[in-house]
Amino acid sequence: MSQFLKKRLENLEIHLKAENPALLEVLPTYYKLDKILYRIGLLDKESSLASRISWWPLISVLGTFSSGKSTFINDYVGETLQDTGNQAVDDKFTVICYGAGNGGQTLPGLALDADPRFPFYGISHEIEKVAKGEGNRIESYLQLRTTSQSKIKNKIIIDSPGFDADDQRRATLRITDRIIDLSDLVLIFFDARHPEPGAMQDTLEHLVKRTVSRADTAKFFYILNQIDTAAKDDNTEEIVGAWQRAMAQGGLSSGRFYTIYNEKASVPIEDAALRDRFQSKRDADLTAIHERMNAVEVQRNYRIVGVLETVANELENDILPQLREAKARWRRGVLLGDGVALGAVVLLAVGLMSYFRWFPPAAVFSFEWLQANLWNAIAGIVAVVILASAFHYWVRGVVAKRVASKLSAAYGQVELDLRSAFMKSAGSLHSIFRVEPVGWGARASKRLRMVREIAANHIQTLNDRFADPSGKTDPMIPETVVEETDAENPDENLPKT
Repeated sequence: MSQFLKKRLENLEIHLKAENPALLEVLPTYYKLDKILYRIGLLDKESSLASRISWWPLISVLGTFSSGKSTFINDYVGETLQDTGNQAVDDKFTVICYGAGNGGQTLPGLALDADPRFPFYGISHEIEKVAKGEGNRIESYLQLRTTSQSKIKNKIIIDSPGFDADDQRRATLRITDRIIDLSDLVLIFFDARHPEPGAMQDTLEHLVKRTVSRADTAKFFYILNQIDTAAKDDNTEEIVGAWQRAMAQGGLSSGRFYTIYNEKASVPIEDAALRDRFQSKRDADLTAIHERMNAVEVQRNYRIVGVLETVANELENDILPQLREAKARWRRGVLLGDGVALGAVVLLAVGLMSYFRWFPPAAVFSFEWLQANLWNAIAGIVAVVILASAFHYWVRGVVAKRVASKLSAAYGQVELDLRSAFMKSAGSLHSIFRVEPVGWGARASKRLRMVREIAANHIQTLNDRFADPSGKTDPMIPETVVEETDAENPDENLPKT
């Protein structure tokens, strides 16, 4: 472990001790899982799972252009942080956080890329991997804004640029995937003025379709904003129906759907009954959204513990089978290469002997000849072994690179490196006949089970903190003893004279 990583983890422990001591108990479990991943080669020793997740409660706001994302954020925070309007829109990912005496400042993307406390730490390197040269242009993608509004304390909100044809770049999608993985709540906005599938095709493709098969679908809220525009023609049902059909085309048949609008920026609704109906629906949906946003700190606790279970499941159910299959393909390729080479050498030798009509005399195969030419025989055998070994390891390397190229270098939520793990298993010190990847066996399996058990205990601890089905933590109310008088003989309770 590098000094930088060690210092970073120490700072994380200090931060958790002050901000959320319950999560401090989870860190050692992350370190246990790190060791398993190090041995397999899925995780670089200069990294840690704890450094690949966001320890802050995180809310991301995504969606189409002019869908009211910025207006929604400004209204929630209570301050005009983001530009609003059809033309005045931010073209960067904006991280919004609390700043005690420094509210209202806008800081460059470097403030996020170079600070391990924020979710976009090191994102320039990830951008560079998918878009050559774009990693140096981090200022074009990110910015940090602070506010002194206490409502945003202990949480981070990320506002995204709208999804449109100009933004279908690998770098933008890479950042989007990153924040979706890190977020505790994802609000996906749609424009009620354009609910048809064609108008939101990019959003359906990049956001909706990508969320359908995820295990954490409960954190996605789908919001049809500016629904007040439907009041003029009173065709709300048609607009909502068109929107939901578009969502179904994206593969989403169920989820959390809301229809809202901003009263300050809304179209006046003259009909009182219609206005009340719209306001009632909006208030109910806004309340549900705000309650979920305010509860994001609790969700953060479960998300961080849940990462342990998620990684354990990915390792056993997805990663190890992929590595085994990759090793099997590599083994077949090496054996095929060795077999072809051996066959070619034999055929060449037989062909040359036939062509030159030379065959070794029978005395060569006698014990006496071997004794007389012992050192020559040994030298010949050693030369053959060296040449065969050199060719064998050359074939191993060539086939390994070919197989590794088809494996992911950033798999799953914490971006585990399957390619590196396979190359470690294909190293020169490891037999091609070993079925299991290097670092995995009965002992590693036992350690992973221990991590699962500890993670389950962490969940139980959180449940005890936030839930109490039996009511054991309720304060005891002392019973009041009431002395009853004898109703049948009331005179007995009177003072005697």
